[in-house]
Amino acid sequence: MEIDTLLQQIDIGEDQEYEFKSAEGGLPKDIWETLSAFANTDGGYIILGVSEKHGKLNITGINNPQNYQKIFWDTHNNSQKLNIALCSNSDVQVRLINHRNLLLIHVPRASRIQRPVYINNNPITGTYKRNHEGDYLCSKEEIQQMFRDASNEPQDFQLLDNFNLNDVDTDTLKIFRQRFSNREPDHPWLAYNDQQLLHQLGGWRRDRNSSQEGLTVAGLLMFGRERSILDAFPHYSLDYQEKLSDDPEKRWTYRLTLDGKWEANLLNSYYRIYGRLINNLDVTFQLDKDAVRKDETHVHEALREALVNTLIHADHQSSRPIKVVKSIDGYLFSNPGRLRIPLQRLYEGGTSDPRNPNLQKMFQMLGLGEKAGSGFGKILRAWKEQQWEIPRVSEELDLEVTSVNLRMTSLIPASVEVELKGIIGDAYRQLGDLDRIILVLAHQFDEISNIDIQRYRSEHPRDISEHLRNLVKNGWLDQSGKCRGTRYTLSNQNSLAQLSPLPSSEHYEPSSEHYEPSSEHYEQLEAIAEPIRRKGRTSKDSVRKVILELCSQQYLPLRTLAQLLGREPDTIRNHYVNPMIDEGLLKLKHPEQRNHPQQAYRTVSRSHFLSAQDE
Repeated sequence: MEIDTLLQQIDIGEDQEYEFKSAEGGLPKDIWETLSAFANTDGGYIILGVSEKHGKLNITGINNPQNYQKIFWDTHNNSQKLNIALCSNSDVQVRLINHRNLLLIHVPRASRIQRPVYINNNPITGTYKRNHEGDYLCSKEEIQQMFRDASNEPQDFQLLDNFNLNDVDTDTLKIFRQRFSNREPDHPWLAYNDQQLLHQLGGWRRDRNSSQEGLTVAGLLMFGRERSILDAFPHYSLDYQEKLSDDPEKRWTYRLTLDGKWEANLLNSYYRIYGRLINNLDVTFQLDKDAVRKDETHVHEALREALVNTLIHADHQSSRPIKVVKSIDGYLFSNPGRLRIPLQRLYEGGTSDPRNPNLQKMFQMLGLGEKAGSGFGKILRAWKEQQWEIPRVSEELDLEVTSVNLRMTSLIPASVEVELKGIIGDAYRQLGDLDRIILVLAHQFDEISNIDIQRYRSEHPRDISEHLRNLVKNGWLDQSGKCRGTRYTLSNQNSLAQLSPLPSSEHYEPSSEHYEPSSEHYEQLEAIAEPIRRKGRTSKDSVRKVILELCSQQYLPLRTLAQLLGREPDTIRNHYVNPMIDEGLLKLKHPEQRNHPQQAYRTVSRSHFLSAQDE
């Protein structure tokens, strides 16, 4: 670690990645809890010789650092204290700063076969995870999931006691046979009976040691009856939702889940969901070399890959559901279980470590799903061809869930650029390309990190950090968290840039004094909107009345109304503001141009407002 980086971090303080300890009385006893937490999360640094006084960290140093090193290594290599010797020699260094010695201990992120990393020879009471600047005990479920992933035996290879062919849905198996036959009409497996076919696919197995035979996890999940699947996996859950309306009163426009009306195994789930995913998909079809339209585009292929990956890579013993959401502007795929390879390797491609290889094989026999780590590359290719936002993969470590977000929106839509110009003003023209991309991403994703930006840019992370700091300094971004856990959002102050402090008239100039979101008046607006913001569902009349009250004293821009009401800006515009303008209840600050970048809205008159309240 560079000294400048270390000094900067000392100035920032502890976070997801850094832990400072004074170590005045010797090697701290709780250092091992932190080591476990870093290893089981994303890795980090433990730095000895830094003390906290009056809320500020100061370099105090340690005496005889060689002795600290010896004690550290003796304990680190003691299996009764730490179950796995994770650090190497290069991970522990003595650094001299301001004539004081610091001991730097780098804790690498443990691989899936190394987790859980625990202390005191007890995984239940000695397995920790890192959450911001704190170390917390992992739950029993989290520890069990780590142990499942640590095993090199496939999770779907296990024999299920007391399960047999009666637990297989014969109609599902017939569907598999037919589709397999269409693709490989001369394949020898097609001549086998059901049990023999399942055996070849990995869905039926005979244990050579015990001579026990029966259905495997893969066979039951792929072809089983819903009731049988739930007998083996009580938490098995699949939730497909379509959210194709911007009406806030509708949580979804279509939903498919386990309801007893269909056999909800993985094969049936795939065909039911995929057909709906690609329904009304508005992308241009490709032509082959003879100028004949192909049956599907790369986007179709990408959605197929995303869905198959979600089904086969899930930890089906988890209590978390498989969830797929189709919305107006994209798709979200979420499955229980952490990534089994580093995130960077996933984006680079070529690396595969399937949790359920037998399920993967079954889908591949139908031409569904890729091997050798090429599937996600097809998703990246399709989204790049359409010039859509780069797919975002994230791990929710507190939930042990992996999500893939596929947004079908242009990276820099013209409407977004217009809105950003309205927020930032003339300074937007002076911004460089990287700064604009950062602001666009913050607008599109609500919050972003340095890592998110790296997916779109080739600049070094340090350069991206510098640009982020400048945008925060200029007041265009808000910062929360620190280091690897740092997140950035568009500044609340800028989203409220069109507000003025209790103006005496209905008109004001952009140069007028603006108030901060924490001001007394904004708190009053928050209190007015709180009943709507708190409720997920409420009547349109209630929302309209609150909008009229919010706009009764000054012009409010769309973004501010949306923020106060806890709704999407398009929802407020299409379902409330525009109709209320047409009805004469609201007026425009810039009536000559409805889409003016600094457009704002105000209640037409107090009498209109009062009469609307009485309706």
